[in-house]
Amino acid sequence: MEQQSSTKRKQPPSSNTADRPSKQLRRPSQPMEEEIPDSNKPHTNGFTTSVPETNGHSSPRQSIDEEGGSIIAAAADTAEWQATIEKVVNRVVSIHFCQTCAFDTDSAISSEATGFVVHVDDTTAYILTNRHVVGSGPFWGYAIFDNHEECDVFPVYRDPVHDFGLLRFNPSKIKYMSLAPLDLRPDLAKVGVEIRVVGNDAGEKLSILSGVISRLDRNAPEYGEGYSDFNTNYIQAAAAASGGSSGSPVVNIDGHAVALQAGGRSDGAATDYFLPLDRPLRALQCIREGKPVSRGTIQTQWVLKAFDECRRLGLDAEWESKVRAEFPKETGMLVAEVVLPQGPGDAKLEEGDVLVQVNGELLTQFVRLDDVLDSSVGGKVKLLVQRGGEDVTVELEVGDLHAITPDRFVSVAGAAFHDLSYQQARLYAVTLKDAGVYCCEASGSFRFEGSSSGWLVQSIDNKPTPDLDTFVEVMKSIPDRSRVVVTYKHLRDMHTLNTSIMLVDRHWHKHMRQAVRNDETGVWDFSDLSEPVPPTAPVPRKANFVQMAGAQHPQAVDIVRSFVRISASMPLKLDGFPKARKIGFGLVIDAEKGLVVVSRAIVPYDMCDISVTIADSIIVDGKVVFMHPLQNYAVVQYDPSLVQAPVKSAKLADRPIKQGEQTIFFGFNQNLRPVVAKTAVTDITTVAIPASASTPRYRAVNLDAITVDTSLSGQCGSGVLVTEDGTVQALWLTYLGERNGHSGKDVEYHLGFGTPALLPVIEEVKGGGRPDLRILNLETQTVQMSQCRIMGVSEEWIERVEREDPERHQLFMVRKVDAGNTGGLQEGDIVLTLNDRLITRVSHLDVMYTHVTLRAAVVRKQQQMELDIPTVPTSELETDRVVVFCGAVLHRPHHAVRQQISKVHSDIYVSARMGGSPAYMYGLAPTNFILAVNAVPTPDIESFLREVNKVPDNTYFRLKVMTFDNVPWVATMKKNEHYFPTVEFIKDASVREGWRRVTYEDGKMRKGEGECLPGAVDEGGAAGADDGMEG
Repeated sequence: MEQQSSTKRKQPPSSNTADRPSKQLRRPSQPMEEEIPDSNKPHTNGFTTSVPETNGHSSPRQSIDEEGGSIIAAAADTAEWQATIEKVVNRVVSIHFCQTCAFDTDSAISSEATGFVVHVDDTTAYILTNRHVVGSGPFWGYAIFDNHEECDVFPVYRDPVHDFGLLRFNPSKIKYMSLAPLDLRPDLAKVGVEIRVVGNDAGEKLSILSGVISRLDRNAPEYGEGYSDFNTNYIQAAAAASGGSSGSPVVNIDGHAVALQAGGRSDGAATDYFLPLDRPLRALQCIREGKPVSRGTIQTQWVLKAFDECRRLGLDAEWESKVRAEFPKETGMLVAEVVLPQGPGDAKLEEGDVLVQVNGELLTQFVRLDDVLDSSVGGKVKLLVQRGGEDVTVELEVGDLHAITPDRFVSVAGAAFHDLSYQQARLYAVTLKDAGVYCCEASGSFRFEGSSSGWLVQSIDNKPTPDLDTFVEVMKSIPDRSRVVVTYKHLRDMHTLNTSIMLVDRHWHKHMRQAVRNDETGVWDFSDLSEPVPPTAPVPRKANFVQMAGAQHPQAVDIVRSFVRISASMPLKLDGFPKARKIGFGLVIDAEKGLVVVSRAIVPYDMCDISVTIADSIIVDGKVVFMHPLQNYAVVQYDPSLVQAPVKSAKLADRPIKQGEQTIFFGFNQNLRPVVAKTAVTDITTVAIPASASTPRYRAVNLDAITVDTSLSGQCGSGVLVTEDGTVQALWLTYLGERNGHSGKDVEYHLGFGTPALLPVIEEVKGGGRPDLRILNLETQTVQMSQCRIMGVSEEWIERVEREDPERHQLFMVRKVDAGNTGGLQEGDIVLTLNDRLITRVSHLDVMYTHVTLRAAVVRKQQQMELDIPTVPTSELETDRVVVFCGAVLHRPHHAVRQQISKVHSDIYVSARMGGSPAYMYGLAPTNFILAVNAVPTPDIESFLREVNKVPDNTYFRLKVMTFDNVPWVATMKKNEHYFPTVEFIKDASVREGWRRVTYEDGKMRKGEGECLPGAVDEGGAAGADDGMEG
């Protein structure tokens, strides 16, 4: 018997494991460009998830190898096989499903698989498929039969350990074909039997793959860190099934199901792994009879080992001879692999024990061991094991396997939690008792650095959280907007206790909700556990800034008193922004009013929570008061009455810094520490931040960027260029750029921005105004005099440029006009003057801010002409209304979309979508535009809401969609208000958060506020990890 050589369960899988199998789930038709570690691993769980952002860590189940061997179609079959196949195909269904949220080992996904009918009566029918299809958490799906009839399916059972589950459907929904079950015959699975695998292979409607059973005694395959079966043998055959065939029946020539397709190798070997049907048959019989499916456990994992290995572990010759005499065809015995700490077997069984007898009966097979344990729940069993050649007899209590398998979760503060499962505890060999509460969706307040799942929260606010019930009681008492200490461990590293400071969000995620699995209905029932405790009133606090005593220019480094740390947490991904949390530094421009200027790469939009940290000591809340549409900065305000610290307003220079000028660089490095260096300005040039093609999001355009001669400039995302007397000459800002198509990482640029360009806007903000700037909705690029001459600029204009701006011999050409720009400038125009002012620098364009129209002199197609060009108000460019519908985040096309597209197709733009949602399942992707609902045009959000609210729940409707690249298509979708209600967010200054929420139910506005659902959101591509927690 071959021992499985994959990595041991308590260790993380290595990237070069050569025989880890692949679960046969189909890759979605529009997979996310998620960053997938070890994507070429030969053993993976074989489906790509619909989780969009995972903090840089994803489960191996999220990878897939499509080249898992060529598909072997059944060659010219005999008439007998053809008759069998014709009978079987009517009983096989294609399952399209969503696992709607992360739970236990599963992430939120949308995928396809296979199942087959195993029971039909007048009112109820059951489909058998895999447990990794049914999943351990909320499930939503439908089955398509061979004649393309469709019906909804609901889970009635998923085994806690073994890879099978049962789905229920209403047989009366199938009107055009007769339904009949496939017989389950586990006794007919024998070595050498010719079989066919009939299923939804590689996403095809039906594939029939041939093979021959080669082994019956293979240990259960290990799929890495996700769900894996154990404590059962598997059947091995060569059939080369691939994605989508999970749950296919393995049939013999008589048309009996002898096994269930579960997984296979993905390294090119044509090897598949089938689950024996002994336990599925028992579960089906119990459910038919209305009995509970009892499952017993002693919290010990066993593996089959050959007799030669058992002898090395201490099996003596006497017992071996007895076993061989009793079971002459057996070649091995069961050996303890993992004994869970503090479980029934702890201190009684040890790893390496060879199981000889159970209740006085010789036993070598998993099936018989399952029989004994399942019939002894609540009782005891007596085991005789051989340990180093000695007989050891132990009596163990048999626990309920269902009791240590979570069937509920609680969502609070944007994250989801449940008790640690036996599946996870077994994988990492940790105790189930008081291990901490398991965070299955680490988002919102609990967005821990490094991974989106696998965390065990040990304590909150210095109160232990050993289990879910205790955790709920602790969270009930914590006021909204509190900052508390949280300690946590990761299952992969139980040695390290991490500690962070957490801002508790009970305003965006208002309710603490519990979801409980209901096997009668097949859906999870939601209930509210508690209302949030109102936030406590903040109190003023004292602090002092650090001193940099060794610095040569004390007045310059005193600028540290003008810096505050800004942490922005975004509850919902809007405008294509890739992160949910960003941390950086802002410059205080008015200490008396608490005004701070900060990069828009830190604060991208105003639906966010902003924390302002002064002197690394005082934390206060902030709010957005102004966002510049073009120049990459926002102004944030905090309450200065809460701050008793010597904060200093920065003195901003009104004279532009020059190329070659000496200056002092003061910035904050990756460790958020201040650094300083004497340097010089190397260049001041007009730059273009590259657009992100796959995910349009805010970027600065039309800017003069300053670069300096110090390596610190590339290490620091926040800072200033400052003179020796402390006058700020330029801000040093982070600019969000394009997404790298190869790595999926977002590129950030660190550049200087001269302060004179700030002054007109800043002065108005200081005076209490809210500037409503007007802009030319276009993007420019510089052209040199040689190009200008060729493009038709006269010698008189060239001489004027050289005379009036001896430092910048350049003009501006219109590179791109925004969508909807009419009657103004055209692409390729060279701008000479605006309102009679020669335009040679970006700062000269500031004349547009306060004029409804501008008089422009341009050169167009070799001809000089005068034009009146309109400006547009920037108040129309920021997102002020958002609808979350069927898991898709919809709003008006934001400014970046208009910059990159030639025509805006509608005012309904898909900005992001949630994993496991109808939007993901039916292919409604970020950057799509929605034009109509059920053939009724919906040009704006108002008309869209009106039409979709007419659609009943769980009903199909049609969407007319236009892609970003002008390709029209029609999407058919089904509503699911239970898991994905329609929620509207409307900007409202009267609400503390700045946004009010409305939830729709059955097409009508529901009383009470909507929720930001916990879960990962795909904004159209992969992204790196968010910045860390506040601590």
